[in-house]
Amino acid sequence: MLYEISIWVVPVLLAITLHEAAHAWMAWRLGDDTAMRLGRVTMNPLKHIDPFGTVLLPGLLLLSGMPVFGYAKPVPVLAHRFQEPKSDMVWVAAAGPGMNILLAIASALLLNFFATAEAGVGLWITDVLLRMIYLNVFLAVLNMLPIPPLDGGRVVTGLLPGDVSRKYAQIEPYGFFIIIGLFMLPFLLQSLFGINFSILGMTLLPIVEYLYDVLDRAFIFVG
Repeated sequence: MLYEISIWVVPVLLAITLHEAAHAWMAWRLGDDTAMRLGRVTMNPLKHIDPFGTVLLPGLLLLSGMPVFGYAKPVPVLAHRFQEPKSDMVWVAAAGPGMNILLAIASALLLNFFATAEAGVGLWITDVLLRMIYLNVFLAVLNMLPIPPLDGGRVVTGLLPGDVSRKYAQIEPYGFFIIIGLFMLPFLLQSLFGINFSILGMTLLPIVEYLYDVLDRAFIFVG
C-alpha cells in the first residue's frame, strides 16, 4: 500500500498543480493578472490544493469504497479584462487539459530511459512515469467533457454563437451535480440493482485507452 501511495503522489500533485498553473498563466498572458497576483502561476501545489476537494473528499470516497473523484482550487479569471473575452476564455480553459497532454508526452519520452529497469529507484521511476501518462491523459479527457464548469464546457460556451452560448452557460450551476451523478450512478446501480452500467466508462475510458496507446506507440521506444 505504501508503495502504491508513493507512485501515485507525484503524478497527482504534478498533474493538478501544472493544470491549474497553466490556466493562471494563460489568463495572465491574455491580460488578466488576477490569478498571477494571488500566486497561482506557480509549481507550488499548496497554492492549488483545495483542502476539501483535493484531500478530504477523495480520501473519504476511497475509504468508503466509492468511486474516487475530486477537484483543485478554482483559478479566478476576470474575463472582462481580456481584449476578446469570449475567445480568450477558450484559450484559458483549454490550457489546463493542454498541459496535461504535454505532461503525458514528456512522461512517455522520459520513460525510454527507465523502461528496462528491473529493481530499485529505476523501477520506481518507471511506475511513476506510467501513472503520469495515464493520469494526465485521463484528466485531459475528463476535463474536456462539454459540461460547465469543466474546461470542455467553457470551451464549448466560448465557441457557440451569442444566444446559444448564454443559454449553454446557464448549465454551470448544475454542472457539478451532473458530474457527481455521472461518477456515482454506476456505483448506485451496481449496489442497488446489480446492474453494471457506466456512461463515463463507455465514453471516457475508450478515448483514454486510445490516447494512451497512441502515446505508447509514438513515444515509448523501449518496452
